[in-house]
Amino acid sequence: MDTKAVFAALYSVCEENATFFSGGAKGSQGDAARRLVDAMKLIQEHARSLEPVISGFAAVYHHFDFDPHIPANGYRSLVKVVRCCLLHIIHKGRYITANRRSIFFRVAHNAGEMEAYCNALCQLRALLYLAQRMLHDNSHGNLFFHDESGLSESFVREYSSMHKGCFYGRCLGFQFTPAIRPCLQTIAIGLVAFGENYRRHQSGIGVAASSFFTSGKYAIDPELRGAEFERITQNLDVHFWKTFWNITETEVLSSLASMTSTQVKVNRALSVPPVPFDLPLAANHRASVTIAPPSAHIGTAPVQMRLISYDLREGQDSETLLSLSRSEGGAISLSLGLKTKRLPSSPCLLVHFHGGGFVAQTSKSHEPYLKSWSQDLGVPILSVDYSLAPEAPFPRALEECFYAYCWALRNHHLLGWTGEKICLAGDSAGGNLCVTTSLRAAAFGVRMPDGIVAAYPATLLTAYASPSRLLTLMDPLLPLSVLSRCLSAYAGNEPQTEKQVEKVSTLSLVRRDTALLLRDFRQGASNWIHSLLDPNRASPSPSTAAETPPGATDAVRKSISEASISSPHADPPVPAEPSEFPTRKLSVKSQTCQDLGSHSSTSHSAPLLSERTPEDVNFFLSKDADPSISSDLSSVAIPPPAGEEGLELEHPREFPLGFEPLRSEQLAEMRVQSSPVVKDPFCSPLLAPDSMLKGLPPVHIVACALDPMLDDSVMFAKRLRSIDQPVTLCVVDDLPHGFLSLSQEFAPSSLRRTRPRSHASTESWKGPIGACRPLLGRSLLFLLGLKLLMGRA
Repeated sequence: MDTKAVFAALYSVCEENATFFSGGAKGSQGDAARRLVDAMKLIQEHARSLEPVISGFAAVYHHFDFDPHIPANGYRSLVKVVRCCLLHIIHKGRYITANRRSIFFRVAHNAGEMEAYCNALCQLRALLYLAQRMLHDNSHGNLFFHDESGLSESFVREYSSMHKGCFYGRCLGFQFTPAIRPCLQTIAIGLVAFGENYRRHQSGIGVAASSFFTSGKYAIDPELRGAEFERITQNLDVHFWKTFWNITETEVLSSLASMTSTQVKVNRALSVPPVPFDLPLAANHRASVTIAPPSAHIGTAPVQMRLISYDLREGQDSETLLSLSRSEGGAISLSLGLKTKRLPSSPCLLVHFHGGGFVAQTSKSHEPYLKSWSQDLGVPILSVDYSLAPEAPFPRALEECFYAYCWALRNHHLLGWTGEKICLAGDSAGGNLCVTTSLRAAAFGVRMPDGIVAAYPATLLTAYASPSRLLTLMDPLLPLSVLSRCLSAYAGNEPQTEKQVEKVSTLSLVRRDTALLLRDFRQGASNWIHSLLDPNRASPSPSTAAETPPGATDAVRKSISEASISSPHADPPVPAEPSEFPTRKLSVKSQTCQDLGSHSSTSHSAPLLSERTPEDVNFFLSKDADPSISSDLSSVAIPPPAGEEGLELEHPREFPLGFEPLRSEQLAEMRVQSSPVVKDPFCSPLLAPDSMLKGLPPVHIVACALDPMLDDSVMFAKRLRSIDQPVTLCVVDDLPHGFLSLSQEFAPSSLRRTRPRSHASTESWKGPIGACRPLLGRSLLFLLGLKLLMGRA
């Protein structure tokens, strides 16, 4: 259905229902009918303003695609989300038309549904206005706003005050495939129930039990869920998110996942001692370089890894490897008492870096799909459990990943690998570490990996505004406030510890838990019964917030944005003077940018980052204006708002007169804060100069069309293509950020593959909405990329 047809259908169904319910019924039904009529009329008003904007974007967003065969960028994603919202409204309107005369038709319920989507449409209208501002400033194919003030600050300021609860209630996950919405709803209900009981209990049983009973009220009251979700995402610190995301690390859940996942012969947790060793240089095998153990922030410590192999291979049962194994308290993963057939060493090894925002999870959370990969690829997998922020910020994780990569090169005989081909794979934060580990390998002069497979990688950790990052306003898995806290923790700007809860006795804890459980059970049951008996029960307003749990207020810390947003053309990626680094102390000097001068007799030393000039960085690709493109963009773009009488306002109005988005009472104090750390190319590889990127191996990127980090992938692929680096870009539709961890299997009924005419290897995969189950460990896209890089396709 084209744009005109969508809007025509919307006007028709809204007008018809508004006319029908304007008959003037009395009582509660009349109040609900008036709410429904008002919602229908307001939807039409928003639609009339949106129609020319959507048509304008549809005419210009192709200028920002990777190439004509890969139709993906943040502008397209915003338009798609708006269209998806309109289609949901049309579908709901047609349902109302077909059932409004039935005696079972609930006017109040349907009025609530239409009001929720009307609120969502209002907020999407505001995002499109901000996107029009970006079109004015980000011309010629660039997706990121390149200034530390202005639009980026405006977006952070608007995000902190705009109402977001409507996207987490009835409209939760409306933009994604229907198959994944129940999963997102379960996560949202679990999150708000967990957040309500966070800090209230010291025992895990108390938190889990209370969360279970309180979850009922959030399941039956979507408005309450949305308000509580908004409160949690805006106010709770990174330690809460670390705790919540690590639920999958608990013994019960990890055991269940292990039982239902592919059974493998080898699944060993390893603890590698922090011992320096030598590796031969790639350019001269007779010369070597010393690989020092990780030392930043927390000093030297063993590096944790996990070896997974579907088949037992040579060396994987050696005494040397067994001596490195660490106990996890579970069943032995490799039984030497059984006569298992030992296969020859594999010619390929996959080194995996897990995601988790640099602050949470380990390889244990990612075991299910890693086991499937090991079976499907027929190769061993070494997954690195790097240290997490905020306790171990940048560059600790990078140091450990690089050390693990070099250790695997040196000890291939222990891993069931011949030492021939090696690839790096990771998702989100792990995708970032794949690229930066390769950059560091090039700086040290050691062997480079044969390929990189990165799923929805974070390649730019600054607060540069981009159209896809506007999606953080509605994304249930990656809100901007949460994203900024994770990236600030990795940059070292978040406190390493949280305020301790006052200890109570065991007896008091049991009494309190019991009382709270009974209270929450009564409240949940009462709400459920009243919702059945009284369909017109008033719902919380969008700005209403649930009460803050005791002790939570004191622990709320000020959040900041994703870090600095100064232009790489104005400042070097890292300041030239060491004193300009953040004032936080490093326990041990970082080795990330160390000079290899001590090996000058045997190796080539990489230049220090501080020695590079601003001209080395070519982040913004196009500098000369194309008249035809500029003409197209000017018809849609909106210039920055001007101050009254030529004076610049401190906070100028961002939206046209007559329109104002819904505001929230759950304000988040967010601000753009400069930090040189996030502009380090080893932290944000998108800011790396061409000379560094030219040393990368072939890169295969899997991105999500509805992911707030989409523009990171598109722009990074453009950077690589502009310097003739082999790059593959795959874009999947209708799936959220983190899809690899949301299911165990992907079996689309139909996939369409397009091969572009381009010197860079690119691919586009799409599946119709509802035609596939959630994308996961057996992801055809990810496995295809791995097989292509390993030469096993």
